Amino acid sequence: NLALDAIWRYTDMPQEYYADWLQVAQEEALHFTLLADHLRGMGYSYGDFPAHSSLWEMAAKTQDDILARIALVPRTMEARGLDAAPPVRAKLAQAGDMAAAAILDIILRDEIGHVGIGNRWYGWLCEQRGLEPVSTYARLAAEYQAPVMRGPFNFEARRAAGFSEVELAELNLSASRGD
Repeated sequence: NLALDAIWRYTDMPQEYYADWLQVAQEEALHFTLLADHLRGMGYSYGDFPAHSSLWEMAAKTQDDILARIALVPRTMEARGLDAAPPVRAKLAQAGDMAAAAILDIILRDEIGHVGIGNRWYGWLCEQRGLEPVSTYARLAAEYQAPVMRGPFNFEARRAAGFSEVELAELNLSASRGD
């Protein structure tokens, strides 16, 4: 739904923007189906377990500014999934749930692409507005009270998603300071 909201909410973007977010929506629907089917096979349903709503909360905070939305939802909140997926996958595999581990492999692969799409459009928007991306991100994170990123970080996945070495160094520095 977040990807579809990004299509509906923000007008006057290049056609490629809408195609990118439509692809994200399609892949997110696949992720949901894979997870819901797996849960059903274990005797559970979607909604049986508590979950956080931090993505939606950030989407609501940033609804009036596409730059803030792209900076803080895919590049921050969803990028955190790049960091969380490998240890969760390892725990599932260790517990013998290889089907769930395989689902996380698919999700991680696709999420790298989704965060990459966020990075692409964040860079484009910064360029259109004449903004420096790293300092602009820091300003937006502070203004919208984005969660502080704590390690460990999946630098390989973040690089694959298009984060620059400067951004990764800043992320590592901020986390070490506890910002």
